[in-house]
Amino acid sequence: MILQVMNSPFNQEQVELLNRLLPTLTEVQKIWLSGYLTALHKTEASAAAPAVNQPVFSKEVTVLFGSQTGNSQKLAKKLSEKLKEQGLQPTLSSMSDFKPNTLKKVENLLILVSTHGEGEPPDNALSFYEFLHSKRAPQLEGLRFSVLALGDTSYEFFCQTGKDFDKRLEELGGKRLTARVDCDVDFEDSAAEWMERVLASLNEAQSAPSLAIGGGAAVRSETQPTEYSRSNPFQAAVLENLNLNGRGSDRETRHLEISLEGSNLQYEPGDSLGVYPKNHPRLVDELIQALDWNREELVPVDKNGSERPLLEALTSYYEITVLTKPLLEQAAVLFPGSGLQELLAAGHEQELRAYIKNRDLLDLVQDYQLKGVSGKEFVSILRKLPPRLYSISSSPKAYPDEVHLTVRKVQYEAHGRERYGVCSAYIADHLELGDSLPVFIQHNPNFKLPQNPDTPVIMIGPGTGAAPFRAFLGEREETGAQGKTWLFFGDRHFSTDFLYQVEWQRWLKDGVLTRMDVAFSRDTDEKVYVQHRLLEHGKELYQWLEEGAAIYVCGDEKHMAHDVHAALLTIIEREGGLSSEAAAEYLARLQQDKRYQRDVY
Repeated sequence: MILQVMNSPFNQEQVELLNRLLPTLTEVQKIWLSGYLTALHKTEASAAAPAVNQPVFSKEVTVLFGSQTGNSQKLAKKLSEKLKEQGLQPTLSSMSDFKPNTLKKVENLLILVSTHGEGEPPDNALSFYEFLHSKRAPQLEGLRFSVLALGDTSYEFFCQTGKDFDKRLEELGGKRLTARVDCDVDFEDSAAEWMERVLASLNEAQSAPSLAIGGGAAVRSETQPTEYSRSNPFQAAVLENLNLNGRGSDRETRHLEISLEGSNLQYEPGDSLGVYPKNHPRLVDELIQALDWNREELVPVDKNGSERPLLEALTSYYEITVLTKPLLEQAAVLFPGSGLQELLAAGHEQELRAYIKNRDLLDLVQDYQLKGVSGKEFVSILRKLPPRLYSISSSPKAYPDEVHLTVRKVQYEAHGRERYGVCSAYIADHLELGDSLPVFIQHNPNFKLPQNPDTPVIMIGPGTGAAPFRAFLGEREETGAQGKTWLFFGDRHFSTDFLYQVEWQRWLKDGVLTRMDVAFSRDTDEKVYVQHRLLEHGKELYQWLEEGAAIYVCGDEKHMAHDVHAALLTIIEREGGLSSEAAAEYLARLQQDKRYQRDVY
């Protein structure tokens, strides 16, 4: 809207100043300015009038995060900084560190939480989640809240934990500051929009003069990122790419060494490296052929309208290997006569889940004969190719300016075609020495060595789950930590699949690794896994726990981590002479005290 002198109370100079200012304001700034002027007018007008009681809104804002890999925590920290800029008083806390009995006193609550596994809360959100859904949860009529949910639409229970928190807080009487936002793997834009809405809602509720006193109410404009991050990855040079498995193994595990020189990227053992991969060239070619597209057709690759040739876009920008319900719903609209509507109809949920499993975009195109649209139209329904996170297997003290990964190649046959893990196959088959790889550091504050170097450490990591423990031991060697260490490692065959065997043996010899127990499942008539070794040595393991040991688990969440958790409960119950309930409480306390940490996927 442009102001005119004829229809405003301003003179020509004031009009020109306003017309230069107004188009530059964000929504938050407009709301604040409106509230400020209104409050200023009321203050002046009521100077000689009797005092009227006005509602007082608290500047205190509680920001709680539940995070497995660190994304929610990082966003929560960013939000807290924005709140401070607005003159508000944020309290930032992990859900595991928050005292639930203080919830009744909270007036403004912002929750940022991811969903883990099959709709489950992350480890550090579990205790608060259970409290809120228990009979002990208080009524919260005075609470104003908002929820940012992080998830992955390739999982059936997308953002379920965030949805549960949002629903439960409303049931307890809370009122929403803003509607919940559910984020997919490319969460940055959605999270930023949610933060803007939250800030606007909080500012609207505050009295403008009190914000002015608080200082710094205007939102500072975001500057372009000057550091390497998820949205601005570092192009890292590949130094080494070796197969760790011996000849004759039916597995291929790559040891990747990457240079971080010049990046200023910093990490600690327990952190992960985010890698932006490329889709398999064969799949990209077959998809283009199936749809009769021109490989050189320019298509958009971001919200700013930047365009790239279709071949490059499908290779490096869009996900084409995972089917999700939202994708099928959009495809059904784009191809109204395809028959997808029947698959998506109510009552066909099991058929839909069965179809989505282990199928990709080429299957969808061929099975439902999707043709007749341009590449530009088709990519509009695809989501961005997400980065893959890998546990770092090196200590920065042992390997300055480098980062190492341990990546198992995923390759299998399904529905009559060979399938490949997007990132693992790219690393194994297409990444050469000297190539650049877009990477960023994903800090994981929930998987860290004990601060006290004398604390005993128990590490459980079969296969590539041993990656962070190579980093742990490398770090302890460099720092001279004296605490005992015990590693449980497992894989299929001793002769071909004993990853990093020489390094473990050297650390055993030098005393960096106190003890190691292994389980090679295919070398015996009856399969033996790491959880069986835990049970065999339960008495000693329990003694370590009683001495204050911290226990770490890394690897497959669906099977291994559950089996290991069950084994630990059995050991605690048996060796501690406890009931099953008391054993569960014992393990929960270890989690609460950060003595039981998991990096599972």
